[in-house]
Formats: sequence, C-alpha cells, structure tokens
Amino acid sequence: MPTLTLPGPQRSLQRYTTQPPATWPSGRPPYNRAALAAAHVVADPLADADPWGSPAIDWDATIDYRHYLWSLGLGVAEAMDPAQRGAGLDWPASLELIRRSITTAPPGAVLVCGAGTDHLPPNANIAQVIGAYEAQCESIEKLGGRVALLASRALAACARSPEDYQWVYGKVLAQLRQPALIDWLGAAFDPALAGYWGHETPERAIATCLGVITASPAKVDGIKPGPLEPALEIELRRRLPRGVRLYTGDELNFPDLIAGDDDGYSHALLGGFDPIAPAAAAALACLQRDDLDAYHAVLRPTLPLARHLFRAPTPLYKTGVVFLAYLNGHQSHFTMVGGQQSARALPHLAELFRLADAAGLLRDPDDACARMARVLAVGGIV
Repeated sequence: MPTLTLPGPQRSLQRYTTQPPATWPSGRPPYNRAALAAAHVVADPLADADPWGSPAIDWDATIDYRHYLWSLGLGVAEAMDPAQRGAGLDWPASLELIRRSITTAPPGAVLVCGAGTDHLPPNANIAQVIGAYEAQCESIEKLGGRVALLASRALAACARSPEDYQWVYGKVLAQLRQPALIDWLGAAFDPALAGYWGHETPERAIATCLGVITASPAKVDGIKPGPLEPALEIELRRRLPRGVRLYTGDELNFPDLIAGDDDGYSHALLGGFDPIAPAAAAALACLQRDDLDAYHAVLRPTLPLARHLFRAPTPLYKTGVVFLAYLNGHQSHFTMVGGQQSARALPHLAELFRLADAAGLLRDPDDACARMARVLAVGGIV
C-alpha cells in the first residue's frame, strides 16, 4: 500500500502507510430510513473572480456530485449549510444551484431545497422576514422543488418573543404547496442563530418549535434540529405529531439515533453524509436487512472522522468536507468558494486523511496519497 509523510503532533513529520479501501455491502433503495446528505458546492478555480467576493462555481462538478449521492440511494438537501449558504454562497447563486439540481435530478430522486431570508438587508423587521421567506419559497416551488425552511439570522435578530417565531412560521407554512422540512441549524454551526425560537435553553426552544409544528402538522414533513443532546432529540422525536419525521442533525451521535429504540428512530439530514456517503448507504442497506451489528460495524469507524471533521470552531467543517471530496477524486482541486480551503491547518487535514483511511473511505489510496502530497507541497512539506 502507498506511503507518504504527514504532519504529526508537536510539529513532527511521520511516515504513514494507507490501508485497502473498505468493501461495502450493497442494498436497493428505498431504505427504511429517509436519509439526505446536505451536499457541498465545488468552486471554479479557473474563474477570474474575487475568491472572497462573488461565488465562482464549477456547475458541472457540483451537479455531478449530487448524481453520485443519488446513485447511492441517498437524498440530497440542496443549498444548505454545507453548500456554504450564507458563507460564500448567496441567494442568487443558491437559486441557480437549486434550478440545476431540480432540472437534472433523475426520476424518483429525493431532493429538498433550502429557502431562507439571506437576501435581506441588515436590520430587517418581522414583515420583511415573512416576505423574504415567501419570495424564496415561491421561487423554489415554481421550479417544482420541495422546500426546506432554513433558520433565519434575520428572524433571530428581530424576533422579540417566541410568538414572533410562531407567527412567521405559521404564515409561511400556510402558503406552501407541499409539506416543508424545517431546518433548525444550531448556534454551534452559526452563532447568529443563538436563542432561536425565542429561548436560550434547548428545552424551552423545543416547546416553541413543537408549537409551530402542531399548529400546522399537515404542512410539515419533518424537523431537523441541530444538534440537541441525544436525550433531547429523542424527547422531541417522541412528542412530534403522527406523520412528522425527526431528521437527526447530530453529526457526532447519528448512528444510535438512526438505529433507534423500541419507541422509534430518527431519519437523517446530515452534512456529514456528504463525505461518508458510501458508508452511510452501506449502513442503511444493513438496516434494511435488520442487521444491526453490521450497521454499527460500518458506521463505527466513521465516528472518529466525524468528530474531527466537526471539531470547534464547528462552522469550519465545510473545509474538511471539500478536502475529502478532493482526496476521493470527485473534484480536480482543493479550492473552495470564499477561499475557505485555508480555514483548517495542515495538521488538521492530515488527521482527516488518516481517519478517512482508517474508516476505509479512501476509494483509491494511490490517488489519494498523490493528492494529499500536492496539498502538503503547497505548505512546504515535500
């Protein structure tokens, strides 16, 4: 197996030998869990554009990755946080991304599309927040898409009570043609969303969120909290109206939450499913056969990778997602919208390489080593 030199602890350099890639069990969807990967976008490194300004996207490579996820039987959550929504990807680019995904999706593909308020100017009021949600939802539904309502920074800034959240979500949900997925992105992923639902404590926030859902259960496909303590997620799951799904957003504890217990289970909407897609699909195939031991055997090696990938500061996890896509040959470069490839240090990326290899996720170790070597060379490690 190929060997290369990687950064190690305390400024050391260490030789590392890769292992063979895993051989995954296969299954045929639909699986017995709804499972969506929130997918990343691929930058265009040849575009003569300001890397910190307007996004330059490689549309072909970006859409090709969605087709890769669909080919594994996973759904796609489009234009959400892993796509750098609000962190390099603005609403016009998001809408174009949504349009291309909808128009190229194969028959039967699962796709939900993020609608938010990110085109608003600063200091918006409640009426403007409602209008912004309505405009983005209308644009998505005109294209034939299904809406995922993104948590709104503008709403978090202007809401003065839990009732403001109930009013906004009630107005928006009432107008949708299809049930929406509500994405409650936690403050760990976006500090501007602290105090969402009008409460600082998750226990009280859950009560407001449940009030929104129970007021319009026919308009809600599911809720993706992100993330709660596992016990709180399970409590929320058990209190949801019949027919409303809980999509786990817990990137660190997802195997047990998806497996569930005698009282139920969580579905999944995870940015972490983007880099571990083949393992996620294989684990779902094991669940489909009621082979819980094999399910955990597939996912257990991915947890150290996930915990490193989402290490604080958590919003920077997107750098690791794109890095792993590059290592596995899904894109020809390690360049990100907004220049965010620089957001993680070389030792962090080297540990991602080791952990992806340990999980069997480097599908061509020779090529992955060559790609890793090119990244290291930029940092002066040859």
